[in-house]
Amino acid sequence: MPYAQPLWRQIRDDLRAKIKAGIYPPGSKLPSARLLAEEYDTSHMTIRRALDSMIERDELVGRTGIGVFVADDSGQNP
Repeated sequence: MPYAQPLWRQIRDDLRAKIKAGIYPPGSKLPSARLLAEEYDTSHMTIRRALDSMIERDELVGRTGIGVFVADDSGQNP
């Protein structure tokens, strides 16, 4: 039986795909955790885990009281 990834990892991978596809370009603000939880039909904590894992890898930037943004990759090599 194949191993199913935890939901937070599936959400993280989906967000990465949306960033790569340009749906969320560098510098753009992501929807709130509440809206993402509604979109993915899951809990706020599951969304936070996905977002936090991306923040830890500098893929996203969290700004307290403002929101979560896609990291600006302008300084990185293609």
